[in-house]
Amino acid sequence: MTESFDQWQFVIAAYALGGGATLALVVWSWLAMRRAEQRRDRSREG
Repeated sequence: MTESFDQWQFVIAAYALGGGATLALVVWSWLAMRRAEQRRDRSREG
């Protein structure tokens, strides 16, 4: 009796982790851009 190793669970986990990290980075960058734009607008007004 042999037990086979199923690597697809690790492949799926790696894609999920990579996709989640990429999405988090995009959201974080977008929020930082919005804050920078607001600071720029406030400095131009004042």
